[in-house]
Amino acid sequence: MEIRDIEISDFDYPLPDERIASHPLAERDECLLLVSRPGCEPQTARFKELPGLLPADAMLVYNNTRVINARLRFRKGEKADGALIEIFCLEPVSPADYAVSFASTRKCSWRCFVGNSKRWKEGELHMPVVTATGKRLTLTATRESREGNTSVVRLAWDNPEATLSEIIAAVGEIPIPPYLNRPTEAADSADYQTVFSRIEGSVAAPTAGLHFTPQVLEAIDSRGIPRRELTLHVGAGTFQPVHSDTIGEHEMHSEFIAVPRSLIAELAESPRRVIAVGTTSVRTLESLYHLGCMASQGETPSELPQWYPYSPSHPDLSVAEAMKALLARLDASGEETFVASTRLMIAPGYRYRVVKGMVTNFHQPRSTLLLLVSAFLGDNREWRALYDYALRGDFRFLSYGDACLLL
Repeated sequence: MEIRDIEISDFDYPLPDERIASHPLAERDECLLLVSRPGCEPQTARFKELPGLLPADAMLVYNNTRVINARLRFRKGEKADGALIEIFCLEPVSPADYAVSFASTRKCSWRCFVGNSKRWKEGELHMPVVTATGKRLTLTATRESREGNTSVVRLAWDNPEATLSEIIAAVGEIPIPPYLNRPTEAADSADYQTVFSRIEGSVAAPTAGLHFTPQVLEAIDSRGIPRRELTLHVGAGTFQPVHSDTIGEHEMHSEFIAVPRSLIAELAESPRRVIAVGTTSVRTLESLYHLGCMASQGETPSELPQWYPYSPSHPDLSVAEAMKALLARLDASGEETFVASTRLMIAPGYRYRVVKGMVTNFHQPRSTLLLLVSAFLGDNREWRALYDYALRGDFRFLSYGDACLLL
């Protein structure tokens, strides 16, 4: 069967609402960990045991993205007593660079979802803001254009001493996943961030990283297992189920990635087994390989198309050759960080190149993340066996749920 002909109905399973974790455990690393090794029965452990379960020759790679307070709630009218308009910031448009946009003073533009859009046909929205350091301003939103189900919204403010980062920190809300079926709570500001989050830009957490604690990281260090960081800013598309019958009709969302030169060089030379924390790290690492292949063919590796890995013209390079092609691009540009975007679709039939293991959560039925896990396990029956095991046990599912270690 062609990969594009895979039917998403084959990746459905019954998930009772009561198995979806609406809140994390009080101690992050006390959650359950399902351990899967080839040819072995699944095992149940606690996440705090992860350091001792990693292969001695492992290299752990995780996503250092930080979730932003992406949800802004405006009220129409001069007295802000009219209809509620929710603006959900997705990605920067002008300036397009995340860091530059967050450092903006006076104005910037973002691609956004607009809630209650029919009630905001024209005009400006206004919101008074007082930042954490006492800077006072009025934030103004103006819709510049509409593109499909998103809009480009200009955000402007009248205090040039305030940055966008300070403003959204003061009045924005952490956008927890819709399947939690509850409003954002104050605790989510800390609960929905990993302990290694530091680069602002995501509208959803890389949730496999939520289980890590400083104690777990210290135990990994004590075993001599190197830890490395990369960045993928998670977009709202991560929550988007596959609505088409076959995956070939599903358009993958684009996500920003940034990887330091030092990690690319290490991937080119290191014999260690790469263990990716979360599907975002998986997608970034595997995308690096294919972007390197694009570079080797003389193409500009700025965005990875979702079906490029399955193209007959795709070169069969080693990981080292692909990474060296990216290093050559960095040498030519003088940059120390490789920046691109990816639409990579990982589905059964995909050949993993970089990742030899992953830490991940339990994913939604009929999702591209479940396809990714199935592709790693190598057989549609394998993911079902693991999920059946978890459903028979006490495992909690989705973002605030329990974890898997897949080797």
